[in-house]
Amino acid sequence: MTLRLSTVILPVDRWHEGGRAAWQRAEELGFHTGYTYDHLTWRSFRDRTWFGALPTLTAAATATERLRLGTLVTSPNFRHPVTLAKELMSLDDISGGRVTLGIGAGGNGFDATALGQEAWTPKERADRFGEFVPLLDRLLTEESVTQRGTFYSADESRNIPGCVQRPRLPFAVAATGPRGLRLAARHGQAWVTTGDPKLYETGTPEQSLEAVRGQVEKLGKACADTGRDVADLDKILLTGFTPERNTVLGSLDAFVDFAGRHQELGFTEIVVHWPIPDSDFAADPAVFEKIATEALSQLG
Repeated sequence: MTLRLSTVILPVDRWHEGGRAAWQRAEELGFHTGYTYDHLTWRSFRDRTWFGALPTLTAAATATERLRLGTLVTSPNFRHPVTLAKELMSLDDISGGRVTLGIGAGGNGFDATALGQEAWTPKERADRFGEFVPLLDRLLTEESVTQRGTFYSADESRNIPGCVQRPRLPFAVAATGPRGLRLAARHGQAWVTTGDPKLYETGTPEQSLEAVRGQVEKLGKACADTGRDVADLDKILLTGFTPERNTVLGSLDAFVDFAGRHQELGFTEIVVHWPIPDSDFAADPAVFEKIATEALSQLG
C-alpha cells in the first residue's frame, strides 16, 4: 500500500501571526493530513502559547481546501462524548468531510487534573475509554441516542444531519494494550502508535522496531478475534517518540530509511511534527520541506 505522509501542527501560534500560514503551507507541501494535539496544555509548552484543538481545526478547515484535518489525539480527560460528537459533526460539515478523529485513553499529564479531579489510574482510564468510544460511535451514526453508562450517558442526544462522511468520520484509535487494541479493531478505521515509551530515552532503533512489530502483531490478533482483517485498518506512526527522535528529520536519507523500515511492518501513514524553534520539535525548515516533497517518491 502506498505510504502517506502527514504532519502535526501544534496550536502554538496566534492564527494571524503564523497559525494560518502553517496550515496553508502544509497543504501546499502535499501533506495528506494536518493533525493537532487535543490538549489544554502540554509538557514543555505549559507556560507558552497554546490554543484549543477544535477551534484551530475549524479555522484550518476554512483556510484550506484539500488537506485532511484531525486530532492526534483526543481523550476522555476533559471531553464528553455528547458534546464532542456535536462539535465533530459540525467540523466535518465545515471542512466538507475532511476530518479524522484521533482518539486515545489519555495519560497523566496536565489535562488529567485540569478539571479538578484526581488523575485516573490506568485501569480507570481504560474503563472510561471502553465506554467513551462505543458511545461516540453511536452518537455520530444515529440520529437519536439514549444510553446509561457507568461514566458517560446520553439522553435523547441528537446529531442531525450527521457527518458528511458516512456512516461517520473515521476514528484513528491510539492503543498498545489489549483493551485499546480491541477498541481499534471494533471501531477504528485506523490505529495509531508512537512506539514503545519505555525505549524512548535508552532504547536502540532496532529494539524500537521490534517493539512496534510486536504491537502490529497484537493488533492483528485483536482484529482476528473480532472477525476483522487487519489489512482493513490504516496504521499510523506518530514520530518524535522513538530512539531516533533527534535524527528522523535530520536529512532526507535519514527519514527515508526510518519510514521505509516501518513501511515494511505495514504502516500506511507516517506523521512528523511541524518544526517549532526552541523546542523538542526544532528542525531545519529546508530539510523538513525537502522531506515533505521528495521522500514519498523514494519510498514507493
